[in-house]
Amino acid sequence: MNSPELVESILTVKDLTTSLRLSGATSPITIVDRMSFNLQKGKTLALVGESGCGKSMTALSLMRILPRPEALPSTGEVIYRGQNLLKLSEKEMRKIAGGKIAMIFQDPTTALNPVFTIGNQLMEVANLHLNLFGNAALERVMMALKEVGIPDPKARVNAYPHQLSGGMKQRAMIAMALMCEPDVLIADEPTTALDVTIQAEVLALIASLQRKNHMATLLITHDMGVVAEMADEVIVMYAGQAVESGSVQKIFDEKAHPYTQELFASRSSIHVPKARLHTIKGEVPSPSHLPRGCRFHPRCPFAFEKCFAGDVPNFIVNEDVDHLSRCWLS
Repeated sequence: MNSPELVESILTVKDLTTSLRLSGATSPITIVDRMSFNLQKGKTLALVGESGCGKSMTALSLMRILPRPEALPSTGEVIYRGQNLLKLSEKEMRKIAGGKIAMIFQDPTTALNPVFTIGNQLMEVANLHLNLFGNAALERVMMALKEVGIPDPKARVNAYPHQLSGGMKQRAMIAMALMCEPDVLIADEPTTALDVTIQAEVLALIASLQRKNHMATLLITHDMGVVAEMADEVIVMYAGQAVESGSVQKIFDEKAHPYTQELFASRSSIHVPKARLHTIKGEVPSPSHLPRGCRFHPRCPFAFEKCFAGDVPNFIVNEDVDHLSRCWLS
């Protein structure tokens, strides 16, 4: 049985909703729709789904770094240490974002500033969040680079991002995110731009640092292999909504929602290398033209009349209150 510390929720999200004002639209378009979940100390929650499902926008909503003026202020609750982050002033939020709640972006090339050295960028984090300056800040930066396996940190602090390989840039991003020993780490497709060997190294590094610092991790990915390796809990997203959620074992074993089933069917297999890759018919709908009823019904092989209108509730799957599916067939 897990100790109480291991299951303590550090971040509680309830009915998180984010909308954008898009040119040509007569009203705001909802892109994150009533998302609710808990992030627990030492545990990893994976958000999975195709591109355009709202995974990254969920992360940006939590961090409050949405595009302006297109994005309206998010609604709902994001509770961290008794505070609703959505209600904090920008100054108050800056003290938390990047410090106790940190994020690794999917493309370090665009996330790192090309005109400042790696050392300068990590020093800024030490100044802002750790109140360290001068030699004390530099020592903390060197330690952070060493912790993520960057060789010769003394030389790397003076390197510019373009002088580092993709894997080294991602390690520098991880060092920046974890330097303040955050309670929550958000990793948005952290291995997308890397080759397979470096992907495995980066994932192992994140898992190792998570165990060391006992962080809660929100992992955003479309790779079910990464989910199997890293996650404890899973939320499957489609068209801005959570359509299935549960433990990684329940999601992999039962696959209650048709969209989850299609995601698994579309995975490539090393066991059948010549098999034709299954694809999910159609495309993720635009947030400005969502279908009525179940948002997946135009692509669903099991759709029937009840799916075509009305909001679909979350159903408990096989009497397991922690396994939910937004489908009439559940």
